[in-house]
Amino acid sequence: MMVMLVVCVVTVIPVAVATDIEPYADMRDADLRNAALRGADLTGVIFSGADLINANLRGAYLYLADLRFADLSDANLQGANLTNAIIQVANLRGASLSGADLQSADLTFANLQGADLSDAILAFAYLDEADLSDADLSYADLSYADLSYANLRGASLSGADLQSADLTLANLQGADLSDANLTTADLDEADLSGANLQGADLHSADLTFANLQGADLSGAILVFAYLDEADLSGANLSGAYLRFADLSYANLRGASLSGAYLQSADLTLANLQGADLSGANLTTANLREADLSDANLRFVDLWSADLAFANLQGADLSDTKINAANLREADLSDADLLFADLQGADLTLANLQGADLSDARLVFAYLGGVDLSGADLSDADLSYAYLRFADLSGANLRGASLSGADLRGADLTNTKLQGATLTGALVCDGVTVRGATQIPC
Repeated sequence: MMVMLVVCVVTVIPVAVATDIEPYADMRDADLRNAALRGADLTGVIFSGADLINANLRGAYLYLADLRFADLSDANLQGANLTNAIIQVANLRGASLSGADLQSADLTFANLQGADLSDAILAFAYLDEADLSDADLSYADLSYADLSYANLRGASLSGADLQSADLTLANLQGADLSDANLTTADLDEADLSGANLQGADLHSADLTFANLQGADLSGAILVFAYLDEADLSGANLSGAYLRFADLSYANLRGASLSGAYLQSADLTLANLQGADLSGANLTTANLREADLSDANLRFVDLWSADLAFANLQGADLSDTKINAANLREADLSDADLLFADLQGADLTLANLQGADLSDARLVFAYLGGVDLSGADLSDADLSYAYLRFADLSGANLRGASLSGADLRGADLTNTKLQGATLTGALVCDGVTVRGATQIPC
């Protein structure tokens, strides 16, 4: 007699496990993967070290729950209430927490790589040293949250509220912070290189020593912001609002600041080599000892700005308003000042050697001891300018107006004065200049 043996192969398919857990229960190290806990009241439950991979906790109430070292990777926590929960060193990689309430939750050292936290409430939460790389935090509330040393590389924080958040030494490389609220946030020494901060509000934010290389800050609000010694080289700050901002010692080499608002900003000793400041407003700004060599300053408003000792070698200042500005001992050699307005400006002891000042307005300007040797001042208006002891040797003053100018002690060797107007100009005895008045020196 032959016996037929039939072997049945059964494939086990993981399914959601319905679990009944009481509040404040001790579920530490429990295996709850794929658990169905949607809308459950899990107040104060101890889940430390538990396996909650792919668990459904949507809308669950986890107030004061202990989730330390728990594995919640790919879990669904949408709309869950995790206020004051302890989630230290937990694994939430790829978890969905959109719309979840994590107010005052402790997520120190938590792994939230690629997690969805869009529209989540994380106000006053502790996220110091947490890994939020590539996470979606768009429109999340992170006000007053602690994100110091956190990894937010490539994260999306578009429209997020980060008011007064602590982001000290945080890694935000390539992060999207467009239209985010970062007012009074602490970003001291944070890495924001390549980050998108278009239209972000950084009013009174602290960005001291921050790395913003190549960042996009176009249209951002940085009024009263602290950017001293920050690295903004190659950054885009076009149309940004930087009134009263502290940019002293900042590196803005090659940065774009076209159309930016920098009224009364502090740019003392800032590096602006080759920067584009065309059309910017720098009225009453402090640029003492700043390096603006080869910078584009066309159509800039520098009324009453302080540029004493600044380096403006080879800079383009054509059509720029520099009236009433302080340019004492500034280096403007080979600078382009075509059609520039320097009325009433103080250029005492400045270096304008080889500069192009053709058609410039220098009425009542102070040019005592200035080096204008070889400069082009053709058709310039120097009426009533103070040029005592100025070096005008080899300068081109053809067609210039020097009416009432004080040229006593000036070096006019080989100066080209054809067609120049010198009515009422003052020169020393023995110096013969047609139309000028000789007086004892």
